[in-house]
Amino acid sequence: MAVIPMPGMPRPARPVGHRLAVGFLAVVVLGAILAPLVAPYEPDAVDFAATLAPMSPDHPLGADQSGRDLLSRILHGARTSLVGPLALLAVASVLGVALGTLAAWHRGWVDAVVGRLTDVMYAFPGLLFVVLIVAVFGNGMTTAVLALGLAYAPTIAKYTRSIAITESTKPYIDAYKVQGMGGFAICARHLVPNMARPIVGYLVVLFGEGLMSLATLSFLGFGAQSPSSDWGLMVKEGQPAIVQGAFLPVLVPGAAIALVVVSFNVIGVRIADRMGVRGA
Repeated sequence: MAVIPMPGMPRPARPVGHRLAVGFLAVVVLGAILAPLVAPYEPDAVDFAATLAPMSPDHPLGADQSGRDLLSRILHGARTSLVGPLALLAVASVLGVALGTLAAWHRGWVDAVVGRLTDVMYAFPGLLFVVLIVAVFGNGMTTAVLALGLAYAPTIAKYTRSIAITESTKPYIDAYKVQGMGGFAICARHLVPNMARPIVGYLVVLFGEGLMSLATLSFLGFGAQSPSSDWGLMVKEGQPAIVQGAFLPVLVPGAAIALVVVSFNVIGVRIADRMGVRGA
């Protein structure tokens, strides 16, 4: 059972893992923002004299098979690698929250239609759905983000519906109905804002999954295109170097993806736990 601190009692210390995750993500975000200032080289600067260079003062994380500095590419690539998941979750949230709230508010046949729609989306493999959209509209980060946003929307819709059903039974909803407020106004002004905290916690967890999905599409050639320094594309471009015994071109972006995903999962679980304790 969770213990709620009384007034005057010290708050429980945050777990070390949570603080490390927050600190690491803060460094990554700061590095992405300041990449043009702190990166030692341009991300696409080719230097064949430094081909597959190991870690050194000139190249702290080594260089790839074209002599491009991996630290510079990681810093610049953090921009697309972090903004992409934010964009796809924004698309998925708008659709998912709207559908989930609509189903929970109206119930009946509306709930049944939305439920069947999301079931169909679940039955269709998400990656195959994305590949089909990319095949129709072409490769690129924009297409990948929109396709993944549509693929993630049913998951958010189901989660939103489960919360909205509970929230819509609370007394304040009936009070607004008695005052003559319309359903759309109640949902937009009160119901959805009151569900924001648990939804945000859920989205933080989904951020890591979204980053992995975009990196996978870039690795398969459907997402970011060269000369982008997107982390997933860097892993793909670094694969041939493994044959030559050079692992840094794959290891560096792969480690960046893994650490960011784990950090977001740690923070998301922490936020979800806190929302669960406080939500009542």
